[in-house]
Amino acid sequence: MLQLTRDGEYAVRAILHLSSQPVGQVSLVNEIAEAQDVPKSYLSKIMQHLVKSGLVKSRRGAKGGFTLAIPAEQITLRETIEAIEGPIHLNVCLVKKGECYRDALCPVHPVWREAQSKLIAVLDSKTMADLVKDGEGLQRTAHKTEAKKVKGE
Repeated sequence: MLQLTRDGEYAVRAILHLSSQPVGQVSLVNEIAEAQDVPKSYLSKIMQHLVKSGLVKSRRGAKGGFTLAIPAEQITLRETIEAIEGPIHLNVCLVKKGECYRDALCPVHPVWREAQSKLIAVLDSKTMADLVKDGEGLQRTAHKTEAKKVKGE
C-alpha cells in the first residue's frame, strides 16, 4: 500500500500549525504537539528535520520555539512531505532511468510515470496557506452543522 508515514503526517500537521499563526509568532513544541495531537517527544525529532530542510527556524532560550523559515504561501504540501520522506516515487522504476531493467519493456511503467506526475502536480498545487484557509472553511461548516443539531433543525 502506498501510504504517507506517521513522520510525514506529523510534519504536515506541524507546518500547518505554524502556517496558521501570525507571521513571526514563535510556537513551542509542546503547543504544537497539543494542538495537533502529536506526541511531544516524537514531534521534537520531526521539528529538527524540518529545521534542517529549511522550512522551519528554531530559536533557543526563554523566547525560543519554532516559526516558518519562509512564508506559508511559498511552502507546498509536496515540499513538506519530501522534507521528511524524501523524494516521492510511486515505484522503484521511477527513482531514476535504468533503476529497473524492465523500464523499456514494462507496459505499466508509463502508467506509473503518469500517476506520479499527477500526484506531484496535485501536491505542488496546494500551499500551506491554501490548506490553512481550507481548514478554516471546514471548521466554520462544522460549527454551523453542530449549531443546527443543537437547535434541532
